[in-house]
Amino acid sequence: MFRKFVATPLLVGALSLSMVVQPASAAVINTRDALSAEARAATEDSVRSTLARDDVRQAMERLGVDPLDAQARVASLSDAELMRMQGELDRLPAGGDAIAVIGVVFLVLLILELVGVTNIFNRV
Repeated sequence: MFRKFVATPLLVGALSLSMVVQPASAAVINTRDALSAEARAATEDSVRSTLARDDVRQAMERLGVDPLDAQARVASLSDAELMRMQGELDRLPAGGDAIAVIGVVFLVLLILELVGVTNIFNRV
């Protein structure tokens, strides 16, 4: 009874769903399209990395923008919008982490002192 009313219709339904054949298509793409896709991916990665910075994330949160939502929307931008956004982000003041900049300057001065190019730390 179970086989007749339940198992057989389920089996027929599963088999009919598995037999749906979608035609596959393949085409050769030209170099311009391939480079365009690669450039878009690089631009998208650049925008995503800028949006992932702590100072940018904090600024977005202050303005009421969810950082995860902003990251998700980057993929839906058109090429022109993505390029414009990257240009706007590139024009913003740089200055990620001031402590890192101070550390790098100190490290460069220390190396120059050890090599003998400068004589800064003897004066201090």
